[in-house]
Amino acid sequence: MKKKNIIILIIVILLMVIALFLVYNQSSGTFKDRTKNFAVQDTASITKIFLADKKNKTVLLEKTGVGEWLLNSRFKARNSGVNMLMETLKNLVPKYPVPEAAHNTIVSYLAVSSVKVEIYQSVYRIDIFGLKLFPHEKLTKTYFVGGATPNNMGTYMLMEGADVPFVVHLLGFRGYVAPRYTTIAKNWRDHTVFRINLSDIKSVTMELPRDPKNSFKVINDNRKLSLLRLETNEIIPQYDTLKLLNFLTSFADIRFEAILNEMDPVRRDSIINSVPENILTIVDNEGDSSEIVTFLKPNDNRSFDMEGNIYVHDLDRLYALVNQRQDFVLIQYYVFDKVLRPLSYFEIE
Repeated sequence: MKKKNIIILIIVILLMVIALFLVYNQSSGTFKDRTKNFAVQDTASITKIFLADKKNKTVLLEKTGVGEWLLNSRFKARNSGVNMLMETLKNLVPKYPVPEAAHNTIVSYLAVSSVKVEIYQSVYRIDIFGLKLFPHEKLTKTYFVGGATPNNMGTYMLMEGADVPFVVHLLGFRGYVAPRYTTIAKNWRDHTVFRINLSDIKSVTMELPRDPKNSFKVINDNRKLSLLRLETNEIIPQYDTLKLLNFLTSFADIRFEAILNEMDPVRRDSIINSVPENILTIVDNEGDSSEIVTFLKPNDNRSFDMEGNIYVHDLDRLYALVNQRQDFVLIQYYVFDKVLRPLSYFEIE
């Protein structure tokens, strides 16, 4: 073996010995410190978060890229929700251990009503003096999140393996953080319906089953726009260019308000089997399509017009099917009006 290789081997062995020594020191350090260390300082290294409650409801958040998270290995997770959880994880501070008089009560409560939190991070088997080698995913923290303290200014938490629960609070926040660890999967769902720039749009088709003469299609061919009357497939020679451009640029960020998949099936089926108000489909340059099908919503709020007559339909919201018609959702006219346009809106008389 060459002298150079021997030197390199010795250096590697020394580094491994030092790393093992440091790991041993950390693992044999004060157990008390670890029983209250709920915070994760390096949230950028978090790769996975698993939440489970006592009713067998679970949420799995997996990092798929920078700022991109997957929910339960199926849905895109809502970035705002994940970011709030990351802020929470980073800024958790233990206030004090649960008093001895309340210890048994709180431990019993956590045993039957808490959310188990597992945090996985990308760590290095060797991380010393700036040298980082052999990255791998590791379960780094497990604890249980309970409810609020009587004054609602703290949250009961217990580290796995510990005997003493703590009252924990969030720096700069007045309140308790338990709701941020929700195991209700729909609360983590991304609400995006359309997120596409004008340059990426190949075509937009608007079908109005109740008013077919106002159905249309827009074709974007190398930045040359064509507007077609869908009923006859004829090209509209003159249209309001500014209105059409505003329409096409409005798809950059369109979101629904709430998921209603848990609505009574009979009522939901009655709605989705009725005549749709709009069927809007966008095809991008890669050939992928996104669609929303809207339905009028009954006036459940019992609002009246100026003459005291009750409106038949809700003036603020619609029902809709999105995500390949797999999700039944609630949308707002305020958000969607700019993309639910009839052909007459663009025509020049």
